[in-house]
Amino acid sequence: MHILERLKPVSILLLRLGIAVVFLGTGYDKLFRSPAKWLVWFPHQGYPSYFAYIAGTIEFFGAILLLVGLLTRGVALLFALQMGIAEATVTAWHANIYAATSYAVPLLLCLSCFVLATMGPGMLSLDEVLEAKWPANKRKYAAEVP
Repeated sequence: MHILERLKPVSILLLRLGIAVVFLGTGYDKLFRSPAKWLVWFPHQGYPSYFAYIAGTIEFFGAILLLVGLLTRGVALLFALQMGIAEATVTAWHANIYAATSYAVPLLLCLSCFVLATMGPGMLSLDEVLEAKWPANKRKYAAEVP
């Protein structure tokens, strides 16, 4: 099992990239490919139509940040919140426990994003580079200096 521990940074990297690809696609669809469809869909779910632009912007630009590993924890937490709200207010009302196909994707995205927010960006991320260049103790000291 030691080999699995050594693979943990790779698994976090793959999780981050997989989540980014999913949200990049959905954000691109909302903003560029078919915004008219989403401007109609959101009001049917009880939200104002402009939420399509808000969700699309969060998803598209958040995914780009995840791809490069910048602000990973914040973006992942925002995605987890967005998917939690989608699950609770849209998907859960149209599904039962046996219809996993309707609620599985938002639920798994919510939980995966929460795991990413708690675990951090993993390897090959700008967050990691910035942390190495400016460790937490330096940031704390910099905050105390007037």
